[in-house]
Amino acid sequence: MADPVALLDPAVEPVVAPSSADEPRDAGGRRVVVLLLCVLVLLVSLVIALRVGLGGGMGWAEIGRSVGTRFGLPVQPLPRLADSLIWDLRVPRVLLAALVGAALAVCGAALQSVTRNALADPYLLGVSSGASTGAVVVVLLGFAGSQLGMTGGAFLGALLSFALLMLLLRRRGLDSVRIVLTGVVVGQLFTAITSLVLMSSGDADSTRALTYWLLGSMAPARWQAVVLCAIACGVGLLVVWLHSAALDGFAFGVDTAASLGIDVRTVRMVLLVTTSLLTAVAVAAVGAIGFVGLIVPHGVRFLVGPLHRFLLPLSAVVGATFLVWTDALARVAFAPLEVPVGVFTALIGVPLFLLILRERGEL
Repeated sequence: MADPVALLDPAVEPVVAPSSADEPRDAGGRRVVVLLLCVLVLLVSLVIALRVGLGGGMGWAEIGRSVGTRFGLPVQPLPRLADSLIWDLRVPRVLLAALVGAALAVCGAALQSVTRNALADPYLLGVSSGASTGAVVVVLLGFAGSQLGMTGGAFLGALLSFALLMLLLRRRGLDSVRIVLTGVVVGQLFTAITSLVLMSSGDADSTRALTYWLLGSMAPARWQAVVLCAIACGVGLLVVWLHSAALDGFAFGVDTAASLGIDVRTVRMVLLVTTSLLTAVAVAAVGAIGFVGLIVPHGVRFLVGPLHRFLLPLSAVVGATFLVWTDALARVAFAPLEVPVGVFTALIGVPLFLLILRERGEL
């Protein structure tokens, strides 16, 4: 397939317009350097986040002993309780934050191009609201005796909301505006159902726990969730990245994309299904966390431009770093009280998004 960047019609005004014709020859090398630096920052962030807020008098030595034991290094094992606190609670929490942040950021970047809507994010399709409804219903029915039960309910609710979205779009097609409007309708429907179920519940403890989960929290993170998210994110992010050229074409509209040889309907369906399932897995694992998929892609475009073969991997890295640090802040800002990470992503995301709008001349 021809390179869409070289064939784009400059008369069309896209939402996110890729253009590389006038870029210096070393632009690709500069992007690679930026990506490598951001990967380094992410790795350092993962290590530091393991230590942030770690109580019980434990520090780097204890972290090293716990991790070293798992890799067969000649270190003295920690007592079982201290080792479990680090390996079974803190390490999966930090890794899950990185995986969820990467998934949400890439989904946001893809949806902003597919829908040609600069305000699109992973919750545009109502999947987050469906996942929330699923978790609430599972608790109400008494099947949430374990975190796995709650996660399974959230995942089923997310799939149900996506199926309803596809059913509503079946007759009229996958027009960008129609996707946005229908996604809003589906999201509001499941939000209303969630509120109704919560109001009808007579269990104050369950209602409180659900309300906390709905705000987004990494506290329930366990290795099982990390493995599931790692598999889903690995496959999903690869599928989205392999459609980078198509996403560049979508940024200029359906007609332009079709003229470049892109099977618009098939590619759009594949990307919508992939981003919806990625969002479903993320929400099922940690609850609804907003603004990551909205602000990260816009910020990354300032660093490497709009070409998706660079934008997508860097969005994953920056999204992972952003959520790792946001979760670390949520642990220590009001210690010993732990604030849901979704609250901090909103508090940080709102001013950042306003700044982005101002830089784009839209505010």
